Amino acid sequence: MSVISKVQNGFLLGCIVLFGGVLASCGRGEKASANTAGAAFEGVSVGVTKVTRKALDRKLTVSSELVPFQEIDVYAKESGFVKTLNVDYGTRVKAGQVMAVLEIPELQLQLAEDDAAIKNARDQMTLAEHELGRVQANRDVLHLQYDRLNNVAKSKPGLVAQQEVDDAQGKDLAAEAQVEGSKSHLQGAQSQLEVTQAKRAHDQALFDYSNITAPFAGVITQRYANLGALMQAGTSSSTQAMPLVRLSQDNVFRLVIPVPESYVRYIHAGDPVQVNVPSLNRTLPGKVARFSQDVKEDTRTMHTEVDVPNVNGLLVQGLYAEATITLETKNNVLYVPLQAVDHNGDQTTVFVVTSGNKIERRTVALGIQTSSDAEVISGLQEGDMVVVSDRSGLKAGEEVQPKIIELVNYQNVNDQKQEEKK
Repeated sequence: MSVISKVQNGFLLGCIVLFGGVLASCGRGEKASANTAGAAFEGVSVGVTKVTRKALDRKLTVSSELVPFQEIDVYAKESGFVKTLNVDYGTRVKAGQVMAVLEIPELQLQLAEDDAAIKNARDQMTLAEHELGRVQANRDVLHLQYDRLNNVAKSKPGLVAQQEVDDAQGKDLAAEAQVEGSKSHLQGAQSQLEVTQAKRAHDQALFDYSNITAPFAGVITQRYANLGALMQAGTSSSTQAMPLVRLSQDNVFRLVIPVPESYVRYIHAGDPVQVNVPSLNRTLPGKVARFSQDVKEDTRTMHTEVDVPNVNGLLVQGLYAEATITLETKNNVLYVPLQAVDHNGDQTTVFVVTSGNKIERRTVALGIQTSSDAEVISGLQEGDMVVVSDRSGLKAGEEVQPKIIELVNYQNVNDQKQEEKK
């Protein structure tokens, strides 16, 4: 072999070795890149939370209007002119306090006549008492005379004529009759005195109605009359009687709430109620005081009243309030956040992340629900990881990367803000 052939063969061998090295290097680089990309893929990141236990409350919140515990229009019992007016808008009164005085001249004159009639009846009774005393004294004398003559006639017959004895007996009986007549006359005078006294008491009772008093403690919310106004008696339906004032009892307010038919069985007298008054930024305690125990046919609701004490005088008639009644409480139950639940027709499901970080769709049965959580009756176990983030792109069997997130309970946040405002 020539020198030139040897050189050509050596060059060719070097090229083959160099090309093989390049190919090997490229193969190793592609394999390393593939391994790096496989290590970086760990699945879609999803937010999850654990299924745990706690107490759940089923609550009903209904808006209504605060009304006074009782409210009336105060009328005059007798017609008269307003002589004195002691109240106005916003005046607070106590039970029995005089709010106005009427001037009723006719009743004043009638009382004067009654006093004169009573005096005359008492004089007549005094005269009858004196007359009774006189005839009783005359009867006693005549009775003694008769007894003496009768005894002598019996002890000594013939000494006293029988005619005298009979005359004495007749006078004695006549005097006894006069005594009975005087007693009857005295009783008549006493009865007449009682009649005049009763009439005087009746007229005095009517005259006492000239003082218009408050039947209960409260506040004046309307005033209809002024000084000098003629008040018609409010007892006759034939006249257009005008009330004096409107009186409202505001130490306790009523909150009338219509309870839907499905919740009627949970309502009991004495149940606590949280009453939120948005315009005052206050939440006050109340209780179910009374309910009608029947469901209205037109609205399918039951009339229920909540008593709200107006301790600091903050409540005003007509304010809107929200009454929240705790209908049912269950302790130590499994629950899931409502944002983890999907409803598809009659089927309720959740997405669960298995121990292998894969998505599994579970059908669940729910119990009572609150504003943020729901009781799990079946389908889940304590410690299961349920997806609470966006589930629109997830599929069963898909591998994911779970991340536990803490959910915000907006109801608790609102309750805390209310407590801070107090």
